Amino acid sequence: MVVPRVQAAIAQAFGEEFRDTDPVVRPSQFADIQINAAMALAKKVGLPPRDAAARIVEALELDGLCTGVEISGPGFINLTFDGTWIEELLNVQASQPQGGPETQARRVVVDYSSPNVAKEMHVGHLRTTVVGDSLVRVLEALGHTVIRQNHIGDWGTPFGMLIEHWLEVGEDSPEAALLVEDPSAFYQAARAKFDASDSGPESFATRARLRVVSLQSAHEETLEVWQRLVDHSKGYFNAIYAKLGVSLEDEHIAGESSYDPHLAQLCQELEERGLARISEGALCTFPAGFTGRDGEPLPLIIRKSDGGYGYATTDLATIRYRVRELHADRILYVVGAPQNVHLRMVFESAREAGWLPDAVEATHVQIGNVLGEDGKILKSRSGTPVKLMALLDEAVDRARAVVDASRPELSEEERAVTARQVGIGAVKYADLSTGHDTEYVFDFDRMLALSGNTGPYVQYAAARIRSILRKAGDGGAVPTAADPTAVALAAAGEPTAVARIAVVEPAERALALHLLEYGATLRRVGELLEPHRLCAYLFELSQLFTTFYDQCPVLKADDSVRESRLALCALVLHRLSEGLDLLGIETPENM
Repeated sequence: MVVPRVQAAIAQAFGEEFRDTDPVVRPSQFADIQINAAMALAKKVGLPPRDAAARIVEALELDGLCTGVEISGPGFINLTFDGTWIEELLNVQASQPQGGPETQARRVVVDYSSPNVAKEMHVGHLRTTVVGDSLVRVLEALGHTVIRQNHIGDWGTPFGMLIEHWLEVGEDSPEAALLVEDPSAFYQAARAKFDASDSGPESFATRARLRVVSLQSAHEETLEVWQRLVDHSKGYFNAIYAKLGVSLEDEHIAGESSYDPHLAQLCQELEERGLARISEGALCTFPAGFTGRDGEPLPLIIRKSDGGYGYATTDLATIRYRVRELHADRILYVVGAPQNVHLRMVFESAREAGWLPDAVEATHVQIGNVLGEDGKILKSRSGTPVKLMALLDEAVDRARAVVDASRPELSEEERAVTARQVGIGAVKYADLSTGHDTEYVFDFDRMLALSGNTGPYVQYAAARIRSILRKAGDGGAVPTAADPTAVALAAAGEPTAVARIAVVEPAERALALHLLEYGATLRRVGELLEPHRLCAYLFELSQLFTTFYDQCPVLKADDSVRESRLALCALVLHRLSEGLDLLGIETPENM
């Protein structure tokens, strides 16, 4: 809103090298906003902070934007916006609520979720899945071309015992059905059989090892069984994604198997170009800037001493493919924080090989752990990782108990839908509202609370507005606001007729100013890859709406004021619904 003008003023006052300086915009108790950039700039430009602030104010172009500009304290710049200017911008938003796309659209590849075939998705997969999905939604809303990549674990030595176990039990057996219902049980049964087997020539363990060779040699029967294992697991993955409301589909799967044919050639190229060498029997790269505790260069193993390939080899292949074939300008790896050093070494090795040009940005979106109440990684009572489906089912059950108690007048179907929306939304919001690289404690009671920065609090604000607009529509006294109300309630399309919004009361003004920050917030989320900033925006919007509704009568106001405030309510609802959708969270009709 005002940031580009402040940055232009800073550039004019101190030179173009300062144009990208953060204006440090903060709320002010004396004005609408406070600009604190002068405090940080003072030493760099060799001026006292107050003098630096005066130079910025002198260069500021604020005609028609502000009615008051004041320098206070050691160098704070307080701006009070012109009410007419606020109304004009707000009414443009109300008539064109979808906004415009990002001016410099890019091709962004996002690698996220990445479960393993024949294994249960557990709570550790929750964050990579919901953070990644929110980022792709925001980036698409900003006008970027986003390519989803679900890098599933569908290759490697464990598939020898999985395939052999499948052949023994049969496709129509109850054991095979576990791949969709309880994948870990199928895997554990195969593992137990492998571990208990002797080493004889006809033993299960021997056959499993030979099956790995058959798989790598593209033996027809082995590949057919492998494909069935993958397809059954896809059914399980899709059940989880449907429960979570995640936008991943089968077409986005690009598993480890898709890169396997290229790994030998990749290693050969690195070795021939002198970028990889044998170290203790393994082929390794030694990317610049990485050393061990002994000060020696840290190796990245791309071919093991036994001739096998590891994660580094496949990760290098993904980068090469995503740059060459997908033409990525930006690649995001939404992966656990412990993989940071590994991925940075992969990125550096790819740059040294020329597979990751300087013009292409590769970023590790680090994902922190989900903790239990004991402060340790969340696990079940048996000590195993918490199964994601069981966790989601419990969230819905808990939400259903609350909905049944608070809204018994709703139909069975309405209560079931609301419980699902609130339960799943609560889990996703709790995850997304925390910085993705930090840990958080999983607490159902806090997640489902109707107070504080929670999903249900934001959802309740939206449902409350829906109720207000329904009551207004029933009275038939909102002729010019009828279209935006209907559109907001349908959460689709753009309103064609909007009552003009007037900003008079302080609570209206505060709400209006926050609405105007929506586009800047989305751009910030897309730039910094931090969905928690959108959560914070929606939470504050919900709080400001509550204050507005408490202080400014809507349904009982005089006609012109009523129309204005109903249109303002409709715009708030649109922003809440759109923002929640970008988080992958539904907006309930009733709560």
